[in-house]
Amino acid sequence: MNMIMPAVATEASDQQPSSVPPTAQEAHEALDVLRRLAAHAPADAAALGLSLPAGNGHVALNRSYPSEFIADSDYKATLPDLQNGPESLIKGSHAPIQHVGISNFRLPLDYRKRDGGLINLETSVTGSVSLDAAKKGINMSRIMRTFYGHAGEAFDHARIEAVLESYLEDIESAAARLQLSFRYPMMRPSLRSGLEGYQYYDVSFESVRNGIKSMRMLHLDYVYSSTCPCSLELSEHARVSRRQIATPHSQRSVARLSVVVEGDRPLWIEDLVGLCNAAIPTETQVMVKREDEQAFAELNASNPIFVEDAVRLLCEALKGEDRIGDFRVVASHQESLHSHDAMSILTQGETFAQASHDPRLFSTLIHTS
Repeated sequence: MNMIMPAVATEASDQQPSSVPPTAQEAHEALDVLRRLAAHAPADAAALGLSLPAGNGHVALNRSYPSEFIADSDYKATLPDLQNGPESLIKGSHAPIQHVGISNFRLPLDYRKRDGGLINLETSVTGSVSLDAAKKGINMSRIMRTFYGHAGEAFDHARIEAVLESYLEDIESAAARLQLSFRYPMMRPSLRSGLEGYQYYDVSFESVRNGIKSMRMLHLDYVYSSTCPCSLELSEHARVSRRQIATPHSQRSVARLSVVVEGDRPLWIEDLVGLCNAAIPTETQVMVKREDEQAFAELNASNPIFVEDAVRLLCEALKGEDRIGDFRVVASHQESLHSHDAMSILTQGETFAQASHDPRLFSTLIHTS
């Protein structure tokens, strides 16, 4: 067994004992090593002439939880902190790490709405910082503690950047990223009956800070129905030429929009949903009666789209909004004809351009609830 021995033991054979007595702290650390040696390697301890406590060679430990024990400042100063240990403790390559932190840290947060109101939503937080090659690690809890310092405030991109600023200072890092993900409810009307119901949108606010540069992003999943133009034409051909009833195939489809927010004016979630609805009006419905179902069939037949059409229509809408810079649109048509899905990706600008994509990207676009 390889054991770490105090310096007085390992260096004794190489040099004369120092005439300077050890400090109390040094003596405490050496004694702690010897105690651990005696507890976990009794044979090695015996070879060094250490006397062992009675009871099968094990240190007698208190087995009752010390509920009255208080960890005062002196005691806390003695606690080991391996994550902030010296560079010598790094395992593997001494390489910089672009992102290290926490994901799916959950808490309820208030968000600002376009109408000026607030809404409280359960939020999943992902926070990360960069790590220099010479640093062992970070204290993950600092990200959460910093975040709780702002948790009573209403959140938007400006508030997220304030949190970023705080934990960049706490962790002494050059770059940081914070993403807040939640389901945002919006009341949506039916097509003809006058009913209303809540549509829920998967949304993420993201802010990235690198040195003095910062970037704000908004991510949104828009769920719609897509009627295949080819299937529609073939169905009409059967009806006209052979008086054969036929129905075109339609399917639930998802477009995931990721946009860089430009300028000082806020880009509201309601604004982005409005752009999607204008580009692709066949959004799935919440409340329907028979007249709404008929209207939805008519709406789909009036707006048949391939997956290529979907990303181009959304591209046109996003390019017309001056609050939006670079963007990416990922569309998935989850086919009722095929046992596979149709997909398309369109990017504008350098922010989202990439040669490879997460292999599980499209599986995350399947909305089951």
